[in-house]
Amino acid sequence: LYLQALDLRKRLQGDNHHHVANSLNNLALLYKFTGRYNEAKPLFEQALAICEQTLGVGHPNTMTIRGNYAIFLREIYR
Repeated sequence: LYLQALDLRKRLQGDNHHHVANSLNNLALLYKFTGRYNEAKPLFEQALAICEQTLGVGHPNTMTIRGNYAIFLREIYR
């Protein structure tokens, strides 16, 4: 379902919309929780880049995704 939502949002809103970033973040979290770390990392990075570009570094959505990515990195590199 996350993949379908991501595909639909990309088609309707374009690849660099902040809603696409939210879908990427959600899919990355799913991959993280299921141990698919190699697949999660680039999704977090892409989501963060989109939010920083479209919303700015201080936007709450950007900060949430940055926090999720930071937690992910701490967990996989300890």
